[in-house]
Amino acid sequence: MQFHHHGYVSGDPRIAPAAGVGIDRPAELPDQVDVLIVGAGPAGMILAAQLAQFPEIDARLVERRAGRLEIGQADGIQARSNETFQAFGFAERIISEAYQISEMAFWAPDPADPSSIVRTSRPVDDEHGVSEFPHMIVNQARVLDYFAEAARNAPARMEVDYGYEFLGLEIDEAGASSSGDYPVEVSLRMTAGPDAGRERRVRAKYVVGCDGARSGVRQSIGRTLDGDQAFHAWAVMDVLAVSDFPDIRLKCAIQSKAGSILHIPREGGYLFRTYVDLGEVDPADNGAVRKTTVEAAVAKANQIMHPYSLDVKDVAWSSVYEVGHRLTDKFDDVPHGDERCPRVFIAGDACHTHSAKAGQGMNVSMQDGFNLGWKLAQVLLGKSPESLLKTYSDERQVIAKNLIDFDKEWSTLMARKPEEFDSPEELAEFYVRTIEFPAGFMTQYPPSMLIGEAVHQELAGGFPIGKRFKSVPTVRVADGNPIHLGHHARADGRWRLYAFAPESAGSGDQGVFAEWAEWLATAPDSPVVAYTPEGAASDAVFDVKAVFPQRHTEVDITRVPKVFLPRTGPFDLIDYEKVYAAAPGDDIFTLREIDRQNGCVVVVRPDQYVAHVLPLTARAELADFFAGNLLPAKKPAAVLA
Repeated sequence: MQFHHHGYVSGDPRIAPAAGVGIDRPAELPDQVDVLIVGAGPAGMILAAQLAQFPEIDARLVERRAGRLEIGQADGIQARSNETFQAFGFAERIISEAYQISEMAFWAPDPADPSSIVRTSRPVDDEHGVSEFPHMIVNQARVLDYFAEAARNAPARMEVDYGYEFLGLEIDEAGASSSGDYPVEVSLRMTAGPDAGRERRVRAKYVVGCDGARSGVRQSIGRTLDGDQAFHAWAVMDVLAVSDFPDIRLKCAIQSKAGSILHIPREGGYLFRTYVDLGEVDPADNGAVRKTTVEAAVAKANQIMHPYSLDVKDVAWSSVYEVGHRLTDKFDDVPHGDERCPRVFIAGDACHTHSAKAGQGMNVSMQDGFNLGWKLAQVLLGKSPESLLKTYSDERQVIAKNLIDFDKEWSTLMARKPEEFDSPEELAEFYVRTIEFPAGFMTQYPPSMLIGEAVHQELAGGFPIGKRFKSVPTVRVADGNPIHLGHHARADGRWRLYAFAPESAGSGDQGVFAEWAEWLATAPDSPVVAYTPEGAASDAVFDVKAVFPQRHTEVDITRVPKVFLPRTGPFDLIDYEKVYAAAPGDDIFTLREIDRQNGCVVVVRPDQYVAHVLPLTARAELADFFAGNLLPAKKPAAVLA
């Protein structure tokens, strides 16, 4: 965390000074906003937290509930989500209160006595080390609390406008004079307080529906959730209980003659969640299975766990659901084949629903919001063309389709009878084999205006273009501190340029590395020069970092090009946190297959996905890439001497 560059800070440095719309932010929902977010679930809250970083953007978040969520339905947090929390500054705090999944136990019928169960395996949850962050369990309500805090402490001082129900919207397709730059008119009804029942109309430049599986926003733009139902029901309950089951504090998949259980310990050391298989449902059931009582679900759990028992003392939350998989064909209001730029978007459960047992709903929804948030900011701030917004649906709809395909396979396996498996280890083997997908790391965006072609991928084979930037330990040269390279990046809308220096550039002949740095700092066609507004900090648009292959003690910081030591703040101070070296034992050049002799540039999007890998000599290619997704600053100027 960096602060004091604008003067001494004696208070909490996580609270940014209010600016722009954050100064005297009106408590009453205004009649006109830049972005109106509908629904304060995971997708809506991360979107709000992202947009709140930009004080020039007037965004508001409306929620039908009268106040904060108290008991969340979702609780699984994948490692990719923790990487995202790191960008918003609260990963360490939420990890400290969560239950961390280190192992998973699998139970099946005892061959000697099939009426009882025995443990068949206990694999490590992430034996391949797909992330430095854990897979963990924490109440969705706490996730929303942390995003709410991030939005509240951001320059725009975003708060949730509770007690507003979405009724409908209309889009002025022609952009008539009555709508001006705010072509979407949203109808709302107040649901709480003295004005409950009163209707409001709000105009917006953009609207985002994060309002769940029964999304009114989705219906307003003519989209439908299409898919199928598995006609299989599960009871789910968060309970405090006493049990003689030996793995009560381990995540477990239990298969028995009486049915199946997915058992998940919760945060706090005592609470746990149990998904209890209620079996197949008659298509003519008409929802009767959803009336299954907690007592019946507990009795079923005890049958499945025999010879072990479960004595439930308290039920914090419970529900019954039928497995279904549904997807919307497009995540915005523009019909297929239409070249218009979208004005209305949907995210999270509003456009994809699936079973709860793979722990994907909240996680994928947050990535929807993260993907869209920085793109809206780029367009609203005039940094990118409106066409950038088309990439949201193009990128995220495919990811949702892949998720549903995976979830169908996992939920089908969980519902199988023990005798239907080829071996008792089959379920565990599938879990271990596919761990990277539910962890959130199989997402790979295809080439587009935001993702380059993999022509030079061999220069950094461990940073696949289109996949998330997988952080690696490094050492900060200025102070010798060990730093995970990706952890310094924040959800601030900036692009990252990681310049990996050739072997020769540590202290002696910097050659092509110095030439690239000089071009980046001064040339008219340099992205830093072309897209940084005059008067703005030199790293306002691009966060440029150098990584050397030597030990940090061998890098002469006085000879590091000045683009990596930018001046900042009213006192023109030097930022020393952009120069890194390989860590002993965790050499980033080896771990990420980076060309030591020639070095390279790794371009990373504001949402942490690798956008390009280029040689240090490919200046025109770097300039051309950004020419395809950024707009020149109104008064470009050489920002560094």
